[in-house]
Amino acid sequence: MYPAEIVIPMKEELTDYGFEELVTPEQVDKAIEQKGTTLVMINSVCGCSAGSARPGVLMAVHNAAKKPDHLTTSFAGFDIDAVKKLREHLLPYPPSSPAIALFKDGQLVHFIERHQIEGRPAQLIAGNLIAAFDEYCN
Repeated sequence: MYPAEIVIPMKEELTDYGFEELVTPEQVDKAIEQKGTTLVMINSVCGCSAGSARPGVLMAVHNAAKKPDHLTTSFAGFDIDAVKKLREHLLPYPPSSPAIALFKDGQLVHFIERHQIEGRPAQLIAGNLIAAFDEYCN
């Protein structure tokens, strides 16, 4: 598990903008099973999370005409049980962090894996998410 002093500032990059932390398996199930659309950012300490994933998610949320009803995040390597539960909801996709998932009424409708984040600019991640928001969000 990563030390809190490293993880907390990375968590705050999202929670300071209204993302709800999912730190227990129960919180994960409750968040995903709620009505409407739920965006889940699986946060991570890696460079592609800092350079592309977190900035891309924030760009998308702030610039999209249609937005998810619920914004959530869980931190790989720190929120261990929550991320394990979250990955059950992401099957058949293999574990991936960072990763970004969009659920609608409890069903996974859009997923961006780490290999789709690495080496790509935040603007590309944001564009991908905005297109998904346009399709699935009200």
